[in-house]
Amino acid sequence: MKKWLLSPPSLDDFLRLLRAWKFWLLGSVLGALIGAAVFYLFPPMYRAQATVIVDFNIEESWTYGDDRGVYYYLEREARKLVEIAWADETVSAVGAALPDLTVASLRGERLHLSQPEDGGWHFYADDPDPARAETMVALWTESFVEQAREGAVNATALKAIMTALENGDTALVDVENDLARLEAGSLGISSYVEVVPSQKKSLPVVRRNVLGEYVFFGAMTMLLLAVLGILLTGTGDE
Repeated sequence: MKKWLLSPPSLDDFLRLLRAWKFWLLGSVLGALIGAAVFYLFPPMYRAQATVIVDFNIEESWTYGDDRGVYYYLEREARKLVEIAWADETVSAVGAALPDLTVASLRGERLHLSQPEDGGWHFYADDPDPARAETMVALWTESFVEQAREGAVNATALKAIMTALENGDTALVDVENDLARLEAGSLGISSYVEVVPSQKKSLPVVRRNVLGEYVFFGAMTMLLLAVLGILLTGTGDE
């Protein structure tokens, strides 16, 4: 038995498959129909998308002259913004409007983030209701933009205070107590970061998976099962 299972395919095996072409072709068609039926009986969730333009202003923020270091700088700053996107304060804005969804479920199942680098950041939200999916992603991006902008403003204020204190400006001694607050509020991001939502209304909403994917998967699955059935049962032998 083991020898038979591990033996390489022979010419007879290929001939058996060719003779039973109607069987595995019928299986493929049947699988495609099953895939289409599953799509309509159990349709996938809708996915809404929103885009936020993230500009790190590298020409102003990176002044060290090392071109290789700029890639590490961008990666580090991008990771900080990713943490802001998934922070409790950011995701909670969605949960507050949709109390039936917890922050954990939003992070693990409903919300998705793509392309976290300099340029367009794509935010996605999944839900059985298309209008609700659009609301989810709109709230998420709005909260992210608000948190990132607030962090950049605090970082700018912190930088101004530190510069003034280094220059011995005694008029700013009273605000030295605000340093800790500004450091926490800056979220560690650069003061040069700019975030601008490029989509606010009529956000694109589509099915998370299209009909063709179900049809293709069903056809390929049944084709594989048909081929295995032919080889294991001897169907097609004369």
